Amino acid sequence: MDPIVEVVAVILGFIGWIMVGVAIPNRYWRTSTVDGNVITTSTIYENLWMSCATDSTGVSNCRDFPSMLALNGYIQASRALMIASVVFGTFGLLGSLIGIQCSKAGGENYVLKGRIAGTSGVLFMLQGLCTMVAVSWYAFNITQNFFDPYYPGTKYEIGEGLYIGWCSAVLAIAGGAVLTCSCKLGTEEKYPLPHARGTVYSGPAPTRSMAASTYGRNAYV
Repeated sequence: MDPIVEVVAVILGFIGWIMVGVAIPNRYWRTSTVDGNVITTSTIYENLWMSCATDSTGVSNCRDFPSMLALNGYIQASRALMIASVVFGTFGLLGSLIGIQCSKAGGENYVLKGRIAGTSGVLFMLQGLCTMVAVSWYAFNITQNFFDPYYPGTKYEIGEGLYIGWCSAVLAIAGGAVLTCSCKLGTEEKYPLPHARGTVYSGPAPTRSMAASTYGRNAYV
């Protein structure tokens, strides 16, 4: 595999890992605007950790969710998946920095470095899958409640935090797939060529006179 391709794959995985760190604390996972007059118009926005509200004067107020056990199941699952995504991405990034060919950290054992790079690619793909499931599950619940005419609560819309998460998942999966394809397991065995016991000559057989002259020259010269 071309080292440049490996570097590009690591950069994609690194950007995906950074974007996961940006998406988790982002407050705008879902938003809702309550229309009213100039005084009562407000915007409500939430993420996995807190709920905030901003009025028309620009004053915002945020509060953390009081109890994790009182949250909906999909929010708890999204929290766990996003944290797992950060963990997978961290180990994948460390392994990829060791496993790529242009890195001197892993020595000159390119078979081992290829295996480390392939494992790092799998970790990047797991990061992307965890992120993709978390944000997609969260967005599914938003759209389900929004289009439900009998839903009594506040109807939200998809916020920018989910779009950041989707971009992060795509980049991580793409970078991980390239690293996995570059994995060199060293399964091809190189068998040595068989050595002939004698020397094989090709061409016409020498005559007696030629053999005699050759013998005399080798013996006495």
